[in-house]
Amino acid sequence: MVVCLVLEKSSIGSLGVHNSKACVSNITVRNAVIRESDNGVRIKTWQGGSGSVSDISFESIQMENVRNCIIVDQYYCLTKDCLNQTSAVFVNQVLYKNIKGTYDMRNSPIHFACSDTVACTNITMSEVELLPHEGELVEDPFCWNAFGIQKTLTIPPIDCLQEGEPQNVAETPEYSC
Repeated sequence: MVVCLVLEKSSIGSLGVHNSKACVSNITVRNAVIRESDNGVRIKTWQGGSGSVSDISFESIQMENVRNCIIVDQYYCLTKDCLNQTSAVFVNQVLYKNIKGTYDMRNSPIHFACSDTVACTNITMSEVELLPHEGELVEDPFCWNAFGIQKTLTIPPIDCLQEGEPQNVAETPEYSC
């Protein structure tokens, strides 16, 4: 059976709040439509948390005028005066496949804000085509300490995704689940 959902957003989030440990794995979001939303597919973790988010797949998702279509935020904080913390929930093995549609011009449609000390790794982009709802194409996806591959050409191009593995992959007990 195929089920198609119309969603406001698809977030895996608020992980690691109050320096807690979060363990999320083996999640698939498939065959969904996200319309007129601030966030499309998002992984949101609080600074200071630990644990991991791994084996996540976002597949066959249609975006319609979404502000942040694809976003990983390891710096989540409710206020602007949060101090940057060194620990974070480790984000690993995230697949974005067949993500298509339109975005709101206020933000770049692709945003990977990964921790300075706990990089996001094994991000895979395949068949991602995001065009502006109105106006011209924004060709400046944001990547900070994000590692992965583009299996196919991505629109907009995501040249900021780093290849390979970071020098300090999170393998300490605080990131295992």
